[in-house]
Amino acid sequence: MQQQQHTSHPDPTALGLFGLAMVTLVASSQKLGLTQGTSMVLPWAIFLGALAQLVAGVYDFKKGNAFGGTAFIAYGFFWLAVGMSWLIGMGALGDSLKAAADSRQLGVAFIGYLIFTLYMTIGATQTNTVLFAIFALIDLLFIGLSISVLSTNEALKEAAHQLAAYAELLISLASFYLSAAYIFKAQFGKTLLPIGGKLFASKTTL
Repeated sequence: MQQQQHTSHPDPTALGLFGLAMVTLVASSQKLGLTQGTSMVLPWAIFLGALAQLVAGVYDFKKGNAFGGTAFIAYGFFWLAVGMSWLIGMGALGDSLKAAADSRQLGVAFIGYLIFTLYMTIGATQTNTVLFAIFALIDLLFIGLSISVLSTNEALKEAAHQLAAYAELLISLASFYLSAAYIFKAQFGKTLLPIGGKLFASKTTL
């Protein structure tokens, strides 16, 4: 997600972050109870959460940015999978698929993405402070999602749901901020919104 070298390809970071900001904003409104259902979240999951991040990831790989490319594409496919899961749950893909659905498998997938996000959070220490904060919030989101799906304790499920809801809203706000910071720097040639630097210097090169 952070530009590492200058090539003829434009920096796709602002686009990818905007996609993330939009889908988490809409999705968090449902988790917070401000809106109902996931039917109208689906278009934003598919086109902003998925396609915008996939496009940004492809361009990041073309620029030689393995970290950004992996992050954007992995989360892009996450939103496609979530959208498909919602469609199955709604019965849009047939009653037999809906009847056979086991939501615990979605909880296991959330754990898998939590593992992925944890090591990406470590990698984000070498980018900037705001991006690191976004990854840390995504960690909290997946912790909340995993517990809310897999726990059998209703009080714990509700607390985890609230954790996921507020983490997702903060992810959106931070992503809007960082997207704007990249756009302003590209357009004005200087930093207008501070994003901080690396959390610590790394002496290791891969």
